[in-house]
Amino acid sequence: MRVLNWADFNNCINSITEECNDKKLSGVYGFPRGGLCLAVALSHSLRIPFLSEPLPSSLIVDDVYETGSTLNQVREIPNITAFVWLSKVEPEWWFSVEVTGSTEWIIFPWEDRNFAEVDERNYKLTSRNL
Repeated sequence: MRVLNWADFNNCINSITEECNDKKLSGVYGFPRGGLCLAVALSHSLRIPFLSEPLPSSLIVDDVYETGSTLNQVREIPNITAFVWLSKVEPEWWFSVEVTGSTEWIIFPWEDRNFAEVDERNYKLTSRNL
C-alpha cells in the first residue's frame, strides 16, 4: 500500500494551481468522495467558486484515475479541464499530477488507514462485477 500525506496533498494542490492559474474557469467541481478535498483546496487556491455540479469551462478533479468510470461521466461537458492527483494509466484527455503504473492500493491523507484493507477488498470485488 502506498500512503500519501498532507505534504503530498499540498504539493498536488500547488501543481494543479500552477497549471490552471491562467485559465478562465467557471469554478471547480470535485467528485465525491476523493475529489472533494481537492476541489475545496483548489477553490481557495485559485480563488474560484466551488461547484455542486460540473459545468462548462470548469475545473473537474478527482483523486485517482483507474478505470475511467468516474471521470468519463464529464468528458462531453464543453471546455472542461480535468485533473486527477494520480492516474494509473497514461492521461489522454485529462491531466494528472502523477502517473503511476503501479497497481498498489493508495491511501489518501483523508482516508482512514485502519479500513484500507477492507476498502481495497471491497473495491476489487465490485470492480470484478463491472
